[in-house]
Amino acid sequence: MWSCWGLLICFLAVPASASREREWAHHGASMFADLTPREMRAVRDFLHTQKELGLTLAKGKDLRKNSILLMELQVPRKHEALRALDRGQAKPTRQARVVVQFGNQAEPNITEYIVSPLPYPRSYEVKTFKGSRPIRFESRPITTVEYGHLIKVLAEMAEKARRLLHESTGFTFSDCGDRCLTFSDIAPRGLAPGERRSWIMLQKFVEGYFIHPVGFEVLINHRDLDPEKWAVEKVWYNGQYFDSVEELMEKYDQGTLIKHKLPEHDPSDLYSTFIPRGHSNTPTDIHGPKLVEPQGPRYHVDGNFVEYAGWSFAFRVRSSAGLQIFDLRFNGERVAYEVSLQEALAFYSGDTPAAMQTKYIDAGWAMGTSDFELAPGIDCPEFATFKDMYHYYDTDKPVRYRNALCIFEMTTAMPLRRHFNSNFKGGYNFFAGLENHVLVLRTTSTVYNYDYIWDFHFYQNGVMESRVSATGYIHATFFTPNGLNYGTKVYSYVLGNLHTHLIHYKVDLDVAGRENSFESMELKFVNVSNPWSPGHTIQQSILDKKQHETERSAAFRFGKKFPRYLHFYNPNQENRWGHKKGYRIQFNSHAQSVLPKGWKEEKGISWARYPLAVTRHKDSEATSSSIYTQNDPWEPVVSFEDYIRNNENITDQDLVAWVTVGFLHVPHSEDIPNTATPGNNVGFFLRPFNFFDEDPSLASRSTIIVRPGKEGETKIQRWTPEVIGHCVTDKAFSYNGTYGGV
Repeated sequence: MWSCWGLLICFLAVPASASREREWAHHGASMFADLTPREMRAVRDFLHTQKELGLTLAKGKDLRKNSILLMELQVPRKHEALRALDRGQAKPTRQARVVVQFGNQAEPNITEYIVSPLPYPRSYEVKTFKGSRPIRFESRPITTVEYGHLIKVLAEMAEKARRLLHESTGFTFSDCGDRCLTFSDIAPRGLAPGERRSWIMLQKFVEGYFIHPVGFEVLINHRDLDPEKWAVEKVWYNGQYFDSVEELMEKYDQGTLIKHKLPEHDPSDLYSTFIPRGHSNTPTDIHGPKLVEPQGPRYHVDGNFVEYAGWSFAFRVRSSAGLQIFDLRFNGERVAYEVSLQEALAFYSGDTPAAMQTKYIDAGWAMGTSDFELAPGIDCPEFATFKDMYHYYDTDKPVRYRNALCIFEMTTAMPLRRHFNSNFKGGYNFFAGLENHVLVLRTTSTVYNYDYIWDFHFYQNGVMESRVSATGYIHATFFTPNGLNYGTKVYSYVLGNLHTHLIHYKVDLDVAGRENSFESMELKFVNVSNPWSPGHTIQQSILDKKQHETERSAAFRFGKKFPRYLHFYNPNQENRWGHKKGYRIQFNSHAQSVLPKGWKEEKGISWARYPLAVTRHKDSEATSSSIYTQNDPWEPVVSFEDYIRNNENITDQDLVAWVTVGFLHVPHSEDIPNTATPGNNVGFFLRPFNFFDEDPSLASRSTIIVRPGKEGETKIQRWTPEVIGHCVTDKAFSYNGTYGGV
């Protein structure tokens, strides 16, 4: 009798514990929620009342001003957050990270502050980076006010070259009607720390202007805070360099340079537009297949807290860098404390100065604030849950980005698992299969020409996938014969420049607890004596495990042999079969280094040396990059190499895996008008490796088992009803596309 009561008490304790863990996860999720418009306004108003800061409006035309550049959530320290997540204790005070540009003083600088408590701030303190590196004023991201002054300089320059531009392109920069020129600016802005010189490439201002270069590029020095002192330092026209616009025009008039004339512009035959052209073999009077929710959603969203099929997590979109998830759990057990996008880069090669200088490091463009509206039925299913995002960057009030994030469940049209059990007599013993449903968390970043689609996928068997798909327009320059060494001709005067995309993630794993270790696994061949045939040997593979005990030993360089299994496990926790509970990281990537180690700009992206590096968790090592790296990669504020330089022990520690994925893109004619997503997605999986006793998707009731009956009939065993629900929304497609202050 007593044993029965004991069993009953144990049985009841399990759901009670699970309920408590769920309650704590839900309780703590709001710690990671992005700042609300109310909090943003409160921080702005508080800082503007601090007379010692001397803040003015960011949109003021003067560059000599003190103003707020960026405001976002300051994530709490991990040990403080875990007290709320694991014990249900009070959540730490919400804080804001604020970037202030001080231009109105003798020595202009950038200073970051932590402002608290929210929503009623009363204090601020200086935030420093590891090593207390100062932030050069020249490393700040460019703002709309600075762009306004640049456009003025460009207009003055273009007016001097108006006749050349019109005769060469048929377009001009101002007073141009429907034949206007626009521009793309190139970064980094110089060749050494402290510079602020930008190459600017002129393009036809038409749909898809990124692939309409006109063969005219100009280098502008805009370092001085007085725009009247800005100067054109170099001009490139049709493969030739000039020290000034005046020199260019003098030689143009003298006929001593090589002129060019673009083909006559035909707006009805625009190769960069999405308007359909060519013969279609698909019927146009009917829609293609649609994803549907026959009986409504099977996931739950409450603010930034999501639950689905055993998964739970909190999400945010960091204004500086983008999508993040926190407190990732499966069946109540934490798998990772944080999985977050850190940086994205695209380094180019080319023959024109703009192409050879292009090394885009996208956090420097506030990549997270480029999460524009998602289109239902295209970016996400019509029934998806859409969320608005709010950012405070280069503004004086919060900006709402409508429907910038979506959450939905989908079928992959591929079984999660299946088996046909043949009887080898023309029949079968049974068939069993399970649909593969997955929850998707999605947002996008459109940083200039490229569109990155950021996904986290959550599978029913405890697998999580992080994936980025690249689309949008290629970065194209004016074609020169030598340009074929650096890309592909995609139009009569357009070169698609080769480039490499690299994406960096932080994966703070807490596998069955914070005390984790890391090992890699490979195979090696061994010769063994054949026990059933004396005198013969058998050569076969055995597992070759390597325990990585220090940060340096767990930093794998590109170009070196990379292990196929990367195993993170808890040495103190075992599954039912005596194996250490673990998860592995599996790559989907063909990335390589973009620059030799230590070469100038490469110092700012030292994380790009490693497909994987493993470090001990430190709150002071929160990110691998910063918004300042783009314009000062030579002496970066955040140097990832510092994180592994001290070569700390990583055995039985709180570990962070830093993951680099990417791909080489050699543009081709099929990239016109747009790069398509198939084949252009990379990422990684977090896969359980002895974390469970068996496949946890056995809990799914979507399984179907079919067995043959005695009289030829089939017996179907299922756990979900056969219901045909409402298929497609009856709402017409709508899209707003605007974002603005709130």
